[in-house]
Amino acid sequence: MGFNKVLHDELIGMLERDQAALRGIPQTDTPEQRTARLKEIVQEYGWPTFDLVGKDGENAAWLIAQHADLDLAFQQEALELLRAAVADGQASPGNLAYLEDRVAVAKGEPQTYGTQMRCGADGPVPATPIRDEAGVDERRATAGLQPLAAYLDEMAAICAESDDQPLD
Repeated sequence: MGFNKVLHDELIGMLERDQAALRGIPQTDTPEQRTARLKEIVQEYGWPTFDLVGKDGENAAWLIAQHADLDLAFQQEALELLRAAVADGQASPGNLAYLEDRVAVAKGEPQTYGTQMRCGADGPVPATPIRDEAGVDERRATAGLQPLAAYLDEMAAICAESDDQPLD
C-alpha cells in the first residue's frame, strides 16, 4: 500500500479543525466526530504510517488520538498500533511517548516521559508523578524529545499566559 494523498489530506484537515477548535474557533465537526472518523481509518488501514500518509499525516492521526480523551479505550488501541508502527520505523517515537503518558495519566498511573503537565501555582507540574524521574531524560532522548528541564521552561512560559489547564 503506497502513499494515500486523499487520506493524508483528510487527516491534515482533521488536524487543522482540531487546532482551530482549541483556539475557540467553531468547527463543522466535534472532537468526538474526529475520533469516530479516526477509528474508521484505523479499522480500514491500521495505524496511518509514514509510508501511507507521510510524516505530517501520521502526526495528524496521533494528535487526533491524543485528544480523544473521552474515549480511553480507543486511545489504548491507538497506543498499541502506534507502538507497533514505531517499532517498524513507520511512526514518530516522540508521538508514542506523548500518547504513552496521556493514557497513563488518564488511568491515574505514573507517566514515563513527563509530557503531561498542568499549570500549578508555581508553574508546570506533572499531571501524575514521573516514573523513575532520574532516568527520564534518557527516555526522552530515546524518543527524540528535549530534556525535561527545557520542556518545563517552555511549559512555564505557557503557564504564565494561561489559567490552570492541562498542557500537551
